[in-house]
Amino acid sequence: MEIILLERVEKLGQMGDVVKVKTGFARNFLLPQNKALRATNANKEIFETQRVQLEAENLKQKDEATKVAGKMDGTTITLIRQAGEAGHLYGSVNSRDIATSLTDAGFTIGRNQIGLADPIKQLGFYSVRCDLHPEVSVQVNVNVARSEEEASIQAKTGKAVVGEEEVEEKAPELEAVFEEGALEEIQEEIASDDAAEAASSEEGAAEEGDVPDVAVEEGEKA
Repeated sequence: MEIILLERVEKLGQMGDVVKVKTGFARNFLLPQNKALRATNANKEIFETQRVQLEAENLKQKDEATKVAGKMDGTTITLIRQAGEAGHLYGSVNSRDIATSLTDAGFTIGRNQIGLADPIKQLGFYSVRCDLHPEVSVQVNVNVARSEEEASIQAKTGKAVVGEEEVEEKAPELEAVFEEGALEEIQEEIASDDAAEAASSEEGAAEEGDVPDVAVEEGEKA
């Protein structure tokens, strides 16, 4: 389907461009959200008569979005969630959750402006894009933690509290199991056991009358 873009659309074009897209994408997204018009002759004429007004409105909205971007860019929001020991959330954090938290922080933004491809399902510190305008976007930090204390740690390190931190906590326990010299002692015990087993086998063979070849040769010489 051919359409006329009423605003800049990423990977498609700028306002006024006539582009061809899949019918489903146009009907389900572009047309309902007033981002485009069907590229009919009548719509082309309508657009040309309104082009100046549309461009002026777009410029005004862009300026307003730029001002908001200056305040929002780099903002960190904290979302407290329950999670298992491995950091997997009991549920997930989606675009609506992020938009709600940003609204609570004083910014007006909708869930459709949050550039989150997939819901967040793991504890951690994430950078998420927010589209304030077709030509203006910012990055906000989403800190998903089990408590305010863990959120504070993640904000400083930029990493989830689980994972490397848990390995570091367990490292002393692992070192205690294999403390210095322990491996050598184990190897010596194994060698000693092998030697004892070999000696036992030789004694058993002697009792059964198995005489070594060397002894036979000495008997023949006698």
